Amino acid sequence: MGFNGAKVVKTPNLDELANDGMVFNNAFIASPACAPNRAALLTGLMPARNGAEENHTYPKPGVAVLTKQLQKNGYKVYAFGKVAHGKMNNECGWDYYHKQPINLEKNVKAFFAETKVDGPICVMIGDRRPHVAWTTENIYDPEKVDLPAYFIDTKETREHRARYYSDVTGFDKTMGENLKFLETILGENTITLMTSDHGGQWPFGKWNLYDDGTRTPLVVKWKGKIPTGKRTQAMVSWIDILPTLLDLIDSKTPDLLDGKSFAKVLTGETNAFRNEIYTTHSGDGVFNVYPIRSIRTERFKYIKNLLPDCYHTNHSDLLRKDGAGAYWDSWDKAAQTDKIAAGIIKKYYQRPAEEFYDLDTDPDEQNNLINDPRFQKEIKKMKEMLAEWMFMQGDKETVFRTPYPLAEPKPDKVLIEELKK
Repeated sequence: MGFNGAKVVKTPNLDELANDGMVFNNAFIASPACAPNRAALLTGLMPARNGAEENHTYPKPGVAVLTKQLQKNGYKVYAFGKVAHGKMNNECGWDYYHKQPINLEKNVKAFFAETKVDGPICVMIGDRRPHVAWTTENIYDPEKVDLPAYFIDTKETREHRARYYSDVTGFDKTMGENLKFLETILGENTITLMTSDHGGQWPFGKWNLYDDGTRTPLVVKWKGKIPTGKRTQAMVSWIDILPTLLDLIDSKTPDLLDGKSFAKVLTGETNAFRNEIYTTHSGDGVFNVYPIRSIRTERFKYIKNLLPDCYHTNHSDLLRKDGAGAYWDSWDKAAQTDKIAAGIIKKYYQRPAEEFYDLDTDPDEQNNLINDPRFQKEIKKMKEMLAEWMFMQGDKETVFRTPYPLAEPKPDKVLIEELKK
């Protein structure tokens, strides 16, 4: 995104929002997959506690959804697009819900053309972009896109990256049109919050606990209440978002949540919040059977891979669909003659039991320092903290599907199709 220093992709509306509000440099999700992270957002509870651990699963019966707390405070809650996941939309008790994840400008305008706003409201809009499959209406030159250093630079990778960037800019345009329209209805006493539910579906992004999969954009605007053009280093999590909004409207927040309010960060009273960020991943059906846990501080990241003797895979490398993971064929071809490319692919499929990174010197998390004698004290401390947190969460380290052992051939699309039967 432009306000985060993007060199190629253009996001003028996001840049304007960032200039008018506060940008969080260290906002993180609870889990890098749609369903568990959205469940964490809506309940204020981490996956092991709310019950939605694996992707396409849902909170346990009886777990409170915080949108209902907004309604108890007199708010009507309107949702458009992908906000909750699947059948969880029924649990949210929306006052209105339009599930179409496209045509958001049209659907929002049509609803409010027939709806009188006569009290406080919360509007939640979930654009599907830049979820795969990425658009075929490409507005960027593949030769000019920038790639992370840990990508394999091929023609197909660049084409897909350009399509991804095109969807980011498409999201920006839709968001801008919706905000402009809503301003005419809602006025200045409106809190606007923009974020994303996990990193992009790229190798080492979605379904991983590296920052590329877990750190997310977060911008909050409230004219006259939140300082404009400010950035904060405060570490916050998606579980904190709804408790914060409830706090800002002077609402009671349910007890025993994992999430907590960062309202004092927004009002400029403090620039500190969480000392640690915990993140979990428990898999995605037969495509990704690779549970991971992590703890992150401002400087360090410790990752525990629960199945180091198995392959890490996901939809992208297994299905290789156009507009999603079709570039993987070009990666395999490059690896046949390029040792660096071969090393990247090996690192993707095979992970050690533990990883430890110094984010100050290695923000891309490429140099695993788990055996470095300089950091053994810190590693021991973070390892113990993660274990204690998992115990308190009731995390049973469940493996929900049958994993793919390294001793056997690497899984492919044919195997996946058989397993799906």
